[in-house]
Formats: sequence, C-alpha cells, structure tokens
Amino acid sequence: MNFARTDHSILGRWWWTIDRWTLLALAVLSITGTLLIAAASPAVAVHLGLDNFFFVEHHVMMLIPAGALTIGISLLSPRGVRRVALVMMLVTLPLVAATLVVGFEIKGATRWIHVPGMSIQPSEFIKPCFAVVAAWLFARQRMVEGFPGYIIASLLYLLTAALLLMQPDLGMTFVVSAVFFAQFFLAGLNIVLVAVMGMLGISGLIGAYFIFPHVQSRIDRFLDPEAGDNYQVQHSLDAFMNGGLWGRGPGQGTVKMTLPDAHADFIFAVAGEEMGLLFCLALVGLFTFIVLRGFSRVSRDDSLFVLLAGSGLLIQFGLQAVINMASSLHLMPTKGMTLPFISYGGSSLLALGIGMGMMLALTRKRFGSAEDA
Repeated sequence: MNFARTDHSILGRWWWTIDRWTLLALAVLSITGTLLIAAASPAVAVHLGLDNFFFVEHHVMMLIPAGALTIGISLLSPRGVRRVALVMMLVTLPLVAATLVVGFEIKGATRWIHVPGMSIQPSEFIKPCFAVVAAWLFARQRMVEGFPGYIIASLLYLLTAALLLMQPDLGMTFVVSAVFFAQFFLAGLNIVLVAVMGMLGISGLIGAYFIFPHVQSRIDRFLDPEAGDNYQVQHSLDAFMNGGLWGRGPGQGTVKMTLPDAHADFIFAVAGEEMGLLFCLALVGLFTFIVLRGFSRVSRDDSLFVLLAGSGLLIQFGLQAVINMASSLHLMPTKGMTLPFISYGGSSLLALGIGMGMMLALTRKRFGSAEDA
C-alpha cells in the first residue's frame, strides 16, 4: 500500500494510524501457520480417509475471512469496537447456551453446534467480546457516578463461566477468568478484594480437580507420568528432541504420522521436529513482540476503556499461546487449545481475527477523546 499522508480517505487514515508492525507480525504468523498445517495435516487427513490437503484447503478458506475481519474491524473507532462486541455478546451467549441442548459431543465435551455449511464453536467468540464489554462496564463505572458497572460485569462473568463449565470447557473458563480478574485489578479493585479473588480462583482450580474426572486425570498424568496414558505428550517431547537445534527439515518429521492432533493442539511439536529449536524460539519471540507492543501502545492511551479492553484482548492472545506451547512441552497438564493463527481450527481462527482486529482498532493513533473517535 502507498498512501500519501495528506490522504484523508478511510483507507488513507487507517494506513497512517494503524500499528503496521503488529499487522506485519500477524501476517507472518498466519503464513507460518499455513505452511506448518501443510506439513502436518496430510498424514492426519489420510488417516481419516480424507483428501491429502483437506485441512490445508479448509484452513485457507477460513484464513481469508479471518483476515478480512481483522482489517475490517481495525477500521473502527473505539466506540465502534464496543458496539460490535456488545452485539456479538448478545448473539454468542444464547448460542453457547444452545450447545447444551442442540450441540454435539466431541471428546467428552459439548461445545459445537451445526449451522448451514459448517460447525462452529460459539465459546471461541465469547472471548474477544467479553473482554471488550467487561472493559466498557468497568470504565463506565469510573466515569459515570452511580453506574453499577462492577456488579453488571461480575454477573456477566458468572453467567459466562457457568455456561462454559456446563459444556464443560475448563480451559476457556480459565482464560475468561484471567481476563476478568486482570481487568478488575487494572480498573482499581481494592487490594483486599484482589486477595479474596485470588483465593477464590485457587479454590476453583482445586474444586475442578475433584468435580471433573477429565481434569483430575490430566493433572494426575502430569504429576505422575506412570498414572495413565501419556501417548501424545511423550511423542511431542520426542519430536522436540529429534528436531534439535536446526530441525530435520520441512516435511521430514515423523511425529505427524502418529499424533492425531498434529495439525491442531500439537502443531508446535511438528514445528520443533521439522524446523528446530531456533525456529520455535523465533515463533515465541513473534508472540512476545505482538503482546508487548500492544501493551506499550494501550498504556499510552488516555482512555481507561482502551487500556482495559486492549489489555484483556492481549492477555487472551498471549495466554492462549502460552497454554498451547506449555502443553506441548509438558510444562503443564494438556489442554486442547489452539496456537493462535498457527493451529488448524475454523471457529478459533475467525474469533482470533475478530479479537486482533479489535486490538488493532484500539491501538490506532487518535487525536482527541477515544470515546469520540
């Protein structure tokens, strides 16, 4: 793109106010993800009786609208982002509730529903819209005397967490909870309440161990590898050991032949085996760059809403990446969560496109009040 600084068209203003370095980093992640899926997915597709490049084609088909959503939403003002998030919240919450009635089960969880032409996971779309709506409620209470923003945000969180736990989806609940508590803290929560919420969070994790058998099993296997089947984790660790510093080379890995989720939850292991340690460190550096640069930009904004919403979106993005990579390296119990813009996944990719579009919109350079922008 080549726009003059005097160009006052929508695209011209967008080009000179958007964070082009973050946009470039997201594009590099997307291209890298497509290449890794092209390497990892053919073996999975053949095992399932599908065309060799079924997952690659489907990923690209989802990547195009995800990219369009990122660009389109990044054109919005903070007020536009807030309105989009509110509409999404009003649509996705009933859809998440609907999964409990009309959803279908995969691997013991009921998180997906059929819509014409595809299946979607509504809970993925809860993450970005919840972060923005909760941020607006927190900021609104600080700006408007008597507005019960903290109470409404807390009730919204409890409703969202309850619906996610009923699926059950403890990982998504953990991410949403982390965003909510972080935003509450940044909004000026009393230090005593911070300690109380921290204790409640720890109590919730302990309770999940005793309430959900699959959580107990994963934690037991993490703490004691002899306590159960660690097939996927062990093969993932073997992949990193086989890859060494430089990797075996593109397409030369073997872990994708034996891991059923090599193109999704364990794609980081494929990257480790075929591209090596240095490539994986560069990938970690790319995620770190996006998160830290985003925090740097929102921290300079005068709007509390922009600070809270941008922080929530960045925490989601970074935490999701950390959970996926830590699971592959056996640094935490396994959790089925995609690596942002790298793993295969339609709903996840679209939701990430929306979330990063919102983040880019909030971190654009503005002149005047963010509420009026």
